[in-house]
This record gives sequence, structure tokens and C-alpha cells, in this order.
Amino acid sequence: MGARNRASGGKAVCGIAGTVGRTDETVDAASVRRMCQTIVHRGPDDEGIYTKGSVGLGMRRLSIIDLAGGHQPIHNEDQTIWVVYNGEIYNFPELRRELEGRGHHFYTRSDTEVIVHLYEEMGSDCVNKLRGMFAIALYDERRELLLLARDRMGKKPLYYASADGRLFFGSEIKTILAVAPELAEVDPEGILQYFYFAYIPDPLTTFRQIHKLPPGHLLEYSAGKVEIRQYWDVPAFGTNNGGSEEECLEELERRLAEAVRIRLISDVPLGALLSGGVDSSIVVALMVRASAGPVKTFSIGFRNQDFNEGEYARIVAERFGTDHRDLVVEPNITETLDFLSHMMEEPFGDSSMIPTYYVSKLARQHVTVALSGDGGDELFAGYDRYVVNLRRGRYVIPPGIGKLYRDYVYPRLPQDVRGRKFVWNISLSQRDRYFDGLSFLPALHRERSLFTDDFVATARQLPDPFRQFENYYDGAPARDPLSRLLYLDMKTYLTADILAKVDRMSMATSLEMRCPILDHEFVEWVVGLPVKYKFQAGTRKYLLKKLALRLGIPSVLLNRPKQGFALPLVHWMRDEMKDGLLGILTEPRTLQRGYFNPSAIRALLDEHFRGYRDRAGTLWLLLVFELWHRNFLAARGANHSGFVPELANSGCARPSGSAL
Repeated sequence: MGARNRASGGKAVCGIAGTVGRTDETVDAASVRRMCQTIVHRGPDDEGIYTKGSVGLGMRRLSIIDLAGGHQPIHNEDQTIWVVYNGEIYNFPELRRELEGRGHHFYTRSDTEVIVHLYEEMGSDCVNKLRGMFAIALYDERRELLLLARDRMGKKPLYYASADGRLFFGSEIKTILAVAPELAEVDPEGILQYFYFAYIPDPLTTFRQIHKLPPGHLLEYSAGKVEIRQYWDVPAFGTNNGGSEEECLEELERRLAEAVRIRLISDVPLGALLSGGVDSSIVVALMVRASAGPVKTFSIGFRNQDFNEGEYARIVAERFGTDHRDLVVEPNITETLDFLSHMMEEPFGDSSMIPTYYVSKLARQHVTVALSGDGGDELFAGYDRYVVNLRRGRYVIPPGIGKLYRDYVYPRLPQDVRGRKFVWNISLSQRDRYFDGLSFLPALHRERSLFTDDFVATARQLPDPFRQFENYYDGAPARDPLSRLLYLDMKTYLTADILAKVDRMSMATSLEMRCPILDHEFVEWVVGLPVKYKFQAGTRKYLLKKLALRLGIPSVLLNRPKQGFALPLVHWMRDEMKDGLLGILTEPRTLQRGYFNPSAIRALLDEHFRGYRDRAGTLWLLLVFELWHRNFLAARGANHSGFVPELANSGCARPSGSAL
């Protein structure tokens, strides 16, 4: 499938990088090329560089449409505006016709050129017209202004650093460190966030001076000053009554079918990742409807049947007649983790990155573009944790009693006392119970004993890791508790975990991933629906499951326990990982870094190996963190062997306009 769906323009997904130096400096092409060479995996087909004076823009291209055209950087008629971008603009044909009607002249068939001329018309507000996924870098020579912009949902990454009168940017942190290795200064606040959430929420990174541009934000850099502003946010929840259930269902089908259809434009082979879950099955069903030939679908599984969704994926593939390929994976965990800890650039504790990488690798052997079902859980309340939080609302513990338990009883209870963490959780407010449920190793709360006294003392001087989450929850454009949770997850977990994982793992294999459920127009419509269409009588994804039945997806797939890309970690860590990888956690250089209490680490390992408790999740986070130290930091010669108490006292400048 692929040639049937063609567009009247050229597109490319790639990686971008660049810099704006001081006015008395000249940026040379070799420096920009060094930045681009770190992300060849994102765009193996082409490279383009623009330099003039103190400005340099670069890109790596993965050709999707108009394979011989679309070379970036692209400029306007008088070559005073230049742009590189990573992504896809799905409404560019309409925008092009509109711009041509206003007298603009195009010299390519590329969607990239639309950005240039739209900027001439609207300035930085041009991003409001774009429908798609994008990370944009545009330089306006007349105004001596660099514009950076990231798509609304955060599908495409964009990092930046402002230091010593220079601005650096890129699709990955590696691009910046290639020309400014001195910026590899570890930020203890980012590290603390990782321990809490297993990822680092925007705009932080693990590096003090390198930041993520948050989704729906743009950055303007001129005369050495950074200005950041938000151009889009998730709109108010529950503002549209939606009509009857049947009317909502029809509109859901129409809108999602359109979001799928516009993502089928490609001159290269195109397919879909299929897990056999509700979301990916719906996407495949709508793809089949819009395609002339069989859709290529891909799934992976593991020999342990508790972690193998291959059977369900095959049911969907047979139902819709797809050209299906599946693979039972027996990964070399050591080699895979070494590679992926380098690709992620930051400690990243979501173990589903491994199956995501392998299914992307499988798909890339046959296609260049794949659609996925990401986003359904955040839009339609698909996670178990939503149900858990709502059910625990029946527990009411007076605040004074709860504080007494947390401050005096909990620290004195043995680690193996059952119900210890459950009582901690219900001793909190309903909002804070959710935050606690999200956190893995909360060093300032219920997991203090795992960390050294020095680290805990320093962490107390940092901003509360929950502060940003509190701001999102309390400021959510929603009245009911469930919608507040959905908003919070869209602003944090979706962008910094799910979409970061999907981008990095697919790009590691030079595969473009498209997520129709996260089309921003579709998102705006869904959040406006009454909450009853998302969660009703204990049924998650209520309306989405109704649509699945309407499309002919077998009912046996709709009510099975949610699995996702789960890994048999507990088995791996008691078998093949026991003597090799997990031994790393007790090596002297690991324990001497100063983060963790050595006796607590040894106790965790002992509990897990003896089968007393499943500590696989905690051990995985610790292992990934140490491998990041060794494979990313050490590989770049970063001067950071471990935790340094003085780091927290040296101050940490935050970018102007930061979401924090």
C-alpha cells in the first residue's frame, strides 16, 4: 500500500539542527554538519545546510513524497526567509492554493514551502494554520529573528539551549552537545523528576541549560533574547453535549476516518502497527476502508504467553484481510539496552521502549511510514489508574490522621509489610493519590530510604516534583475529576513518555510514525464531549468501543484486560539478567555515585531474586539510570561521575516563558 495515495506536493520527515551565534561571529557549515551527523538515523536520504553570518540551519531528510524534490532548507522569493522542519503538514494543499491566490510563487511541490509563505502573511502566528506534526526552525533575515515552533500535541521533539549569547537547537540533545559539549552539565532537578515519573516532563531535561520546547509553544530569538509563548492548549472539556449517543458515534466515525485518510499520503510503502487493542484495531479498520489494496500490518510478541498479544493482532488482521507480519522477539537485552540508552539521551524508564523499537524495526523492513493507535487512552480514559483513582474516592481519612501516618508510622514499618503503600496512598487527597500512583521512586515522599541522606537533603532544596502536576490539575479547563486527570496526562505523560518513546524508537529505525487519534482537530472535538462518552458504568473508552463494534472488530478484543507493550521483566530479571545486567547495580562505581543507599539496593535485589516481592519495575529504573550514566554521559566525556551536593546550591536558570 502507498502509491495509491498521492499528494500534489513533496514531504519529508527528518531531523533538524542549527545555531544562532553572537553578531560578531560567523557560523560555518562544518559546525552545522557536525550537528546533523548525530541524527543521520532520523534522515538517511538527504542533508541540507544554510549558513549566513551568525546563523546556521541544517536538516536530515527521510523522503516520503516527491522523492526527488523537497530539499531543505527552503526559502521565500527573495531568499530572506529560510526554514527547516521535521514533520508533515496534512493541510498544505489547501494552504498552498490560498497562498497562490494571494500572489505567492512556489518553486517546489513541498509542504515546507507553505510554512515560508504563510509566515510572510502572518508572522509567527502562521503555526495556528498548520494541521499536522512538526518541529520548525525559521530564520527571518530582515528581522534577524529565529522562530522555533513545536506541534500542538508534542509528536515531534525540539530542544534548545541559550548560552553565552548563542542559541542552539535540534531534534535531539546530541545535536547541541556536538558543538557545545560544555552544556552536558547534569541538572539535579531533571534527575529527581526521572526518579519520580520514569521520564522527565517538559520543559526540563537532565541537562541544566538544555530544555524541551513544550508542545503548542513557539520560541522567538532575537538580539540575544529568548521569548517563549503558548499558541495552543487543550480546549475546555465537556462544552459540547454531543447530541444523542448515535449522533456522537456517527460524528466520531466521520472525524476519525478523516484523520486516518489524510495520513495515508505517501509515495513509499505505508502500513500500521497492530497490537490487537481497541485503538490500533480501529485505525487499521479505517485504513482498510480508505485503501485500494491490502494494508500492511505488524505486531510483535514474546514467548511468554502472558506478554504476547500476537493472537489478538492476528484476529484483527484476518478480520480485515491485512498483509500481516508478526515476530516473536527474544532480544539480547544487554545489546538492546546499550543501544537504546544511547538513543534516548536521557534516562527513560518506560520498558515498552524495547517492544516499540522491535516492532518499528520489523515494520521498517517493509514500509517507510506506519500509523499507530497512540492517544486513545488519554482521550477516552483507557488506563486502569483512572478507575483506581475514582474508586478510592470512597476512602476518607482526616488530613491530620493521614499526616501522622505518613510522618511517623510509615517510616517505621518494615518494607515487607503488606498494605503499607496502599494506606499511604489513601491518606492523601484524591488529587494527590493520583500523583502518588504515578510516581515510582519519590525520594521526598514514600521512598526516602532508597536514597542517600545527602541526595535527599539536596532534593529538598529543589522545586517539588509534583508542583507542575498540581498546576496542570488545578488549572485544567475541566470541572469533573476524570477530565482533570485526562488533561494532566495529555500535558505530561502523553508528550514526555508516550510520544517521546514513539518518536525515538521509530526514528532509530528510520521509520516515520503517524498518530491519527492525536490529530488536533479530532482532539478538540473529543475533549468537548461529555465525560459519559469516555467512561460509563465502569467501561473505559465507552464510545470508542462502540465504534469498534460498528466497524466489525470482534467483541472478544474489546473487554480483555489492557496489556499494551508489556515486557516479561520479572522473568528476565530472575533469569538471564540476574548475573549480568543486574550485577551492574552493585558494582562500586554505581554505588559510589552517591544517589542510592547501597544496603537498600542489595535488599531490593535479594527480595526480587528470592521471590518475596516483584521488584522488577524499580530495578529496571535503577538499571536504565546507571546505563545512561555509562553509555551517554561517559561516552561524551561529560564531567559527571555521580551526585554532587553542591549542584543544587548553584542555581538553575530557567528559560523565560517556561511552562514551569
